[in-house]
Amino acid sequence: MIEIMSDTLMDYIRGLSTRRKTFGAGQDLFNQGDDVESLYLVEVGVVHLVRHQANGNIAVLQRASSGVILAEASVFSSVYHCDAVAVADVSATSVPVQLIRRALRSNSDFAEGWASYLSNQLQQTRKRAEIASLKTVAARLESWLAWNDGGLPSKGEWKALADDIGVSPEALYRELSKRRISFVRNGT
Repeated sequence: MIEIMSDTLMDYIRGLSTRRKTFGAGQDLFNQGDDVESLYLVEVGVVHLVRHQANGNIAVLQRASSGVILAEASVFSSVYHCDAVAVADVSATSVPVQLIRRALRSNSDFAEGWASYLSNQLQQTRKRAEIASLKTVAARLESWLAWNDGGLPSKGEWKALADDIGVSPEALYRELSKRRISFVRNGT
């Protein structure tokens, strides 16, 4: 049901769109302090919302990929509170934020779909925070597997999995290699 509501929400957002924009890898979609004028629905590619820390590190606040609304919390802000950087080439549907606000006030089905989407994003964020709080790669992977019915993504998606659980790809590959040895010894 959530997936159907999400599809309907995304279709509605696309219907409000005034244009589709493309961004090259490394290009900013917007910067901290910019006026919030548009909402973006990522269609292709990956965008990270980042904040630059005083010590030079970067905190990734959101990893938005295909089908994800970028910086949805900014709908009710006057300025963006972080930078949005294309990690890979990106195509995004751009919608003037005032159209989203108007739809939230006037269309109860849209408002319900929006609330459902935000609720799902909050659940995903809490899950990622819980996984990130675990100390070892093994514990993080085990927790991720528990949340995802024990199934690993395809080998081509392992780098994204490492990113999702907050470890280096190499550390994840080592852990997966250990598990393969264990699986073989157990006869699986």
